Amino acid sequence: MSIALSVRLPDGLAKALEGLARSTERPKTYLVRKAVETYLAEYADYQVALDRLRDKDDVIISGSELRKRLGL
Repeated sequence: MSIALSVRLPDGLAKALEGLARSTERPKTYLVRKAVETYLAEYADYQVALDRLRDKDDVIISGSELRKRLGL
């Protein structure tokens, strides 16, 4: 099941989307859907990182310590 969604884009963004759709030979709908999917996945990762950063029981180690533990 899917729903229709109407979005207003600034002229510059709309032109960039149109250009990308033309150059990739993909519908604008496909590109917008993929952009939203990517944003939501990235945002979920960001939230996990913030939650871990705020967790006082989660130990934070330096980059050099991480490399040492990985044997690099």
